[in-house]
Amino acid sequence: MHFRLTRFFLFAALLLALAACGDNDSSKGKGAPPPPQVTVATPVKRTIIDRDEYVGRFVAVNSVEIRGRVSGYLEKVHFTDGELVKADELLFTVDRRPFQAALDQSNADLERARAQVDLANADLKRAEELIDRKTISEAIFEQRVQAKRAADAQVQSAEANVRTAALNLEFTELRSPVDGRIGDRRVSPGNLVIGGSQPSTTLLATVVSTDPIRFEFTFDEQAFLRYSRLADDGTSIDKRGVEVELRLLDESSFRHKGKLDFIDNVIDQTSGTIRGRAVLANRDGLFTPGMFARVRVPASRPFEALLVPDSAIGTEQIRKFVYVVDGENTVRQKYVTLGPLDNGLRVVQKGIEATDRVIVNGMVRARPGIKVTPQTEGEKPATPPAAK
Repeated sequence: MHFRLTRFFLFAALLLALAACGDNDSSKGKGAPPPPQVTVATPVKRTIIDRDEYVGRFVAVNSVEIRGRVSGYLEKVHFTDGELVKADELLFTVDRRPFQAALDQSNADLERARAQVDLANADLKRAEELIDRKTISEAIFEQRVQAKRAADAQVQSAEANVRTAALNLEFTELRSPVDGRIGDRRVSPGNLVIGGSQPSTTLLATVVSTDPIRFEFTFDEQAFLRYSRLADDGTSIDKRGVEVELRLLDESSFRHKGKLDFIDNVIDQTSGTIRGRAVLANRDGLFTPGMFARVRVPASRPFEALLVPDSAIGTEQIRKFVYVVDGENTVRQKYVTLGPLDNGLRVVQKGIEATDRVIVNGMVRARPGIKVTPQTEGEKPATPPAAK
């Protein structure tokens, strides 16, 4: 029994010694982990302009309601709903027959009035010969003169009736007053069209111009003052033809260019805003009246700014920061004041220097105060040393 216990203790001591040797060997093979690799870049220096963004709508330069000027039954529609039409293109035809008959009647009345003038001229000529010979009285001569004047007036009235009848006949053909896109027809052939100048006239269709097109938006009084003071000569922003940029709802960049051409003359007392308007080319018909978009308006003179990728910006509660690497490859945290995006980079208004090495990739591996292995953006990453 004593011999077995001795063997057991000797075996346990041997196992402990072997374990200690193994630990010493493994600790000799392992070293401290290398500093994490991060990608750094110096801020981009660029001349930029501060811009304000607003939301607005496109509006047509010309928008016309097609209504009948004369009453009658609609005879024909000469367009397809929604197509582009040219100025003076025929759109609708009202039954012309009653108006043609009225014109013929007016022409006949004019011929009868002219015949009366010829008769009155002949009577007056004979009266002038007779009055010289004292054959007729002065009263009869005056009657012949008045008859001549009445006949002349009748001719003028008949000529006016002819012109009115001709206009009414012309109004049976309704043409587009502008180039643009027409909507759908509101009345089908065979229906009665009420014409004239009353509000109850029949609306047949609408035509809106498409190229160029306007964009309207509103901005506050403070922005209006800022824009006004940008000009040294005191001219308003719309008179300077300031270029603006637009972005549609499904676009990520402000790719469309336009120019301010109008600012309203009063500030709305209810909202404290004023209306601005830009004009854009629309040759491909992409912009449609009523469509929403965002517009950027220059809000400063050109100045030099520092920019960094948006991915390099971190957030700590309500403050923004970036990580920079100092000369000893130690991470430092700098709080920054940000500006707008400019061509994919974020403007940093305050907080960094042009020589700072900003961490642009690997922020999750960086912490203030730790050592890192900085790699300049665009370089190949360094190969870590092989474990011995």
